[in-house]
Amino acid sequence: MSDEKFPGWHGTTIIGVRKGNKVVVAGDGQVSLGQTVIKGTARKVRRLSPGGYDVVAGFAGSTADAFTLLERLEVKLEAAPGQLARACVELAKDWRTDKYLKNLEAMLIVTDGKDLFVITGAGDVLEPEHDIAAIGSGGNFALAAARGLMESDLDAEGVARKAMKIASDICVYTNGNLTVESIG
Repeated sequence: MSDEKFPGWHGTTIIGVRKGNKVVVAGDGQVSLGQTVIKGTARKVRRLSPGGYDVVAGFAGSTADAFTLLERLEVKLEAAPGQLARACVELAKDWRTDKYLKNLEAMLIVTDGKDLFVITGAGDVLEPEHDIAAIGSGGNFALAAARGLMESDLDAEGVARKAMKIASDICVYTNGNLTVESIG
């Protein structure tokens, strides 16, 4: 996201962790504009249930843009029930080529408990290595922390919560008010 286009605007931290038979997506609640915290309790992790098919999604970036993308993802999932990878690829194709969508500034982490993907506006649908995906301004901090915690006795939720705590201690655009959704 270009600082010229969004002066003083910063993201958030979202992490997805798969460990054992469980996938957890966690996100902080801070919304910042420049040096000011606008809101500390935003919900950036959502459960989607198109056609009874359970999906958890977290977003970083513009809230309005992310909601537009989540709505489009739901439509794609309704058209291809139980096929998260296909729905994500279709969304990424639209996002990259559609005149309106290609200007949206957000990133998504999505999971159905089996697959875990990062979707970007560049047309990427990425399966993360090491069963961890992280996005947003504190994403690299959370990712590094989670990779170090994966060999511990913590379950997926424990890894996600601890990694988010570490990220919130380092990244000024991330707070400790978490929304956590699990699947599996």
